[in-house]
Amino acid sequence: MNRLHVDWTACDGRGLCAELLPELLVEDDWGYPVPRGDMSVPPALEPAARQAVDRCPALALRLTRVVTGPAPV
Repeated sequence: MNRLHVDWTACDGRGLCAELLPELLVEDDWGYPVPRGDMSVPPALEPAARQAVDRCPALALRLTRVVTGPAPV
């Protein structure tokens, strides 16, 4: 599973990500994204999440892979 990460130092609050991915993000009063949960991206939302990452004008979004399973020894 992937997780959406927002680089808050790069984000300039245009709100495009919240428009493209309303299941995971909402906009605050200034246009900055506010997470709806832990930012885990379900498989059904991966195309929309990739679109939000690709279209972010500030390059402030990225998807990171969440590794699950036993820890390496």
